[in-house]
Amino acid sequence: MDEVVYFNEDNGYIVLTLDCDGDPLTVTGGLGIAEPGEMLKVTGSFAEHPRFGMQFNAVSCERALPSTESAILRYLGAGSIKGIGPTLAGRIVDKFGTDTLNIIENSPEKLATVKGVSASKAEEICLEYKRIHGSRALMLFLGEYGIPPGTSMQAWRKWGQYAEPMIRKNPFIICDESVDAGFAAADRINSSLGLPNDSPERVLAGIKFILTHNTANGHTCLPTQLLKSTAEKLLKCGMPAIEDVMDTALDEEELCSFEMSGRDFTALKEYSRAEEYISSRICFMDRHFRKTADDFSKQIDIEEKTRLITYAEKQKQAIKEALSRRFLILTGGPGTGKTTTLKAMISLFEQAGLKVMITAPTGRAAKRISDLTGYPSKTIHRLLEVTFDNNGRMKFRHNEKTPLSADVMVVDEMSMVDTLLFESLLRAMKLSCGLIMVGDSDQLPSVGAGNVLRDLTGSGKLTTVRLTEIFRQARESRIITNAHMIVHGEYPVLTDTTSDFFFLRRNDPGETVQCVCDLTAKRLPDAYSFSPTDDIQVLCPSRKGITGSGELNRVLQERLNPPSPEKSEIKAGDRIFRDGDKIMQCRNNYDIEWKRDTEEGTGIYNGDIGTVVKVVRRESIIITDFEGRIAKYPLSQINDLEHAYAITVHKSQGSEFNAVILPLLGSFEKLYYRNLLYTAVTRAKKLLIIVGSREIVDKMVDNDRRTLRYTTLCTRIREEYEREDD
Repeated sequence: MDEVVYFNEDNGYIVLTLDCDGDPLTVTGGLGIAEPGEMLKVTGSFAEHPRFGMQFNAVSCERALPSTESAILRYLGAGSIKGIGPTLAGRIVDKFGTDTLNIIENSPEKLATVKGVSASKAEEICLEYKRIHGSRALMLFLGEYGIPPGTSMQAWRKWGQYAEPMIRKNPFIICDESVDAGFAAADRINSSLGLPNDSPERVLAGIKFILTHNTANGHTCLPTQLLKSTAEKLLKCGMPAIEDVMDTALDEEELCSFEMSGRDFTALKEYSRAEEYISSRICFMDRHFRKTADDFSKQIDIEEKTRLITYAEKQKQAIKEALSRRFLILTGGPGTGKTTTLKAMISLFEQAGLKVMITAPTGRAAKRISDLTGYPSKTIHRLLEVTFDNNGRMKFRHNEKTPLSADVMVVDEMSMVDTLLFESLLRAMKLSCGLIMVGDSDQLPSVGAGNVLRDLTGSGKLTTVRLTEIFRQARESRIITNAHMIVHGEYPVLTDTTSDFFFLRRNDPGETVQCVCDLTAKRLPDAYSFSPTDDIQVLCPSRKGITGSGELNRVLQERLNPPSPEKSEIKAGDRIFRDGDKIMQCRNNYDIEWKRDTEEGTGIYNGDIGTVVKVVRRESIIITDFEGRIAKYPLSQINDLEHAYAITVHKSQGSEFNAVILPLLGSFEKLYYRNLLYTAVTRAKKLLIIVGSREIVDKMVDNDRRTLRYTTLCTRIREEYEREDD
């Protein structure tokens, strides 16, 4: 190997020049550390880079240290080992020849016989050599089990030269969240080393894996008996071993247990502690934030006259509760006046000299509430300010030690807020800070674990005002009236051809896709002057199938943004990103930098929708625009993006679109339930069109099987109140 052109220490991605029978070859890939003079055997494929020409994309690599004097001299002289330059390298190789590297590693005291090398410098050279080759050896060892270099480097940073022996003794330490190689990889190592299946380390790692896996399904805990039986199947070891490990883990507080309705539940400690903290903090706020006995009628009268509005009795009740307690859950369906009520609360809080901060879980939700109320808003992540600890784990700058300066915190789209994020927000609020939570508990729950809003309202203990009256203007919208019918288990009206809610029956998947494309590309733009990308959004119950968001994105991209000589494009896996494409961020990226006019910041978050401004092929980057935030995506981060001509209903939460097209056809039985249909319908502001089967619409209305989520928060709140009542 001749030269390292580029190396990323975080993920092991490297660009190097390889001497291939006298011809230089550019090799790229996640190969980890490599040094000039090494012998490399790489496996992969050739690809033409638009700027740099032919390259070899390596997927694996076999290494050998230089063995000839000339190769060793080149290796050391290139500065591979700190403390050795070309001149000193020549002296060392002249003295020790082909035995040089062995001397450096195993007999460093002999280096002190070379001019310019003291005893202390010899020891430093030895340690540096072992550091470099220890990390490389670890990558080779873990690479045999499919563990990428980036993960290996995380392990090396955590345990250094002790990493490999520690992993050989207990492979399951790589399941640690700062390394996060995963249970399956650790289990492969365990099996290959012939370690016992019922070792306490393996059993505990398996139990934690099951609990962690289920947080992705929304559960903050699992019934203990279900957890044990699942562990028995996964680990293929006896129940006594599982029970012994669980008992020890509970004693040592690595796991936590909780009893609800006569059943035992087990949770990871971070989720148990989060729900415990939320319940105690929320109950304290609800019971003790009583500032005055004033009913605030005069202030509300003045607000009505100033805004030329008349509040309904429920709205007045909500405003009074918020002002007197500075704690309230405000919930209700579309058209019931939540935003109008919230604007009055914020106005009166500010008139009282209180500093109000408004936040929401996603960028689109934050922008929407800001546009509706006229007050500035930030995402929860931006408000708390994301930072990272020494192990690269995310944390927030604002917490109990550095709280936010708000006197009142307003959280919109509360149904989308998950357990851990809500805990972090509460910890960042001053003890005296009030809290107003606004949301619709009939919508889908958060993507993250927990069912916070439903647990808060379902406890029956916290101050809650549910707005139910649909105002006159809203009653004129079939979208709103049908949404309320759906949530009450009534079939929506689909035959009103003069409304803003239409149904187009299609019985064939291919016809459904064709209809969706025609509506998006031509019929709605021609009839309503809607932009196919800015105003119209296709929502799908699933990513899969002919009518899923995956296939519809492919078809819609071809129809709305076909290839042309004027448009640059770049391929990432099986997707092609092109100038003008509608895109979505599909995971939180806290590091990516963006600019908006004179403002600069970092972070594009899961669910943010934008466009591809330009594909710059010569630099292998995509320039994107997320509602004014201009960001550059290098090739290594393009997998964070997906097309957004069609998105899932889950991804649409917190957003509103002028026109929504909802294809409902296909065998997605698990996804055909009422609150998914309700959530989809309530995303539309001006127009909703369902394309597909009337029978599926009726089936979704009938299926009130809310997504089951095991949580302890609701029970904890009730128990907290019972303790205080005693």
